[in-house]
Amino acid sequence: MKIGKKLNLLFFLAVTFTFGQSYMEPPEEFATPIPELVLIYSKTSGYRHQSIEKGAETLKMIGRENGFIVLRTESPEDINPQNLKNYKLVIFLSTTMDVLNNTQQRAFENYIKSGGSFMGIHAATDTEYEWPWYGKLVGGYFDSHPNDPNVRKATIDVVDNTHASTSHLSKTWVRNDEWYNYKNLNPDVKVLLKLDESSYEGGTNGDNHPIAWYHEFDGGRAFYTGGGHTDASFDEPEFKKHLLGAIEWCLKRTDTQ
Repeated sequence: MKIGKKLNLLFFLAVTFTFGQSYMEPPEEFATPIPELVLIYSKTSGYRHQSIEKGAETLKMIGRENGFIVLRTESPEDINPQNLKNYKLVIFLSTTMDVLNNTQQRAFENYIKSGGSFMGIHAATDTEYEWPWYGKLVGGYFDSHPNDPNVRKATIDVVDNTHASTSHLSKTWVRNDEWYNYKNLNPDVKVLLKLDESSYEGGTNGDNHPIAWYHEFDGGRAFYTGGGHTDASFDEPEFKKHLLGAIEWCLKRTDTQ
């Protein structure tokens, strides 16, 4: 079932599930505001992360607990102007390689230019290498990661703890994940977290190794976090707070500049 074709039905079912109520009246009759809609896009054309399913489940749970509704699609056909206008935020959850054609790319560009928001998680940077606009939006591209093992413990330096996604963190954050090295980093992004490459083996970005950032871009908002390779990431309380803060900024519930 395409989201664009059945959005009204999905909206009613999602809100009913979220609040345990039955919809007998149209949305405008409700005393409480209609929750924001967030779309997860998780199509892969290259490597597929096992954690996509866990990540989607966690994001939906975060939405239920914080008053927004998360729907999910892997159909590129849902990235169209009519469907996108219903969403305040689109999350690329470990997408890989080419996941949109030229028409869908233009639709997504126009969505951002119209004030929409984008959030990339982990392999969102391993996506659309031939689409320069997307590279600027997401903030950089995947270059490499450590191997044997690829998941390692590392220390993260919290560069900015004034953002909603980092305000709960101490000056350093030690956790396990697959740590990406990046290329073509957008110098205009505002870096929140950096990897301390002395704390693990396999880093290639040196002293400037961002792992989470945000920026205002082309009329909209964009946020990226490099965490989320493992299922366990999405059970970590601090990582879930990190995701929630990022989403709330993307939804313009907070106004960090």
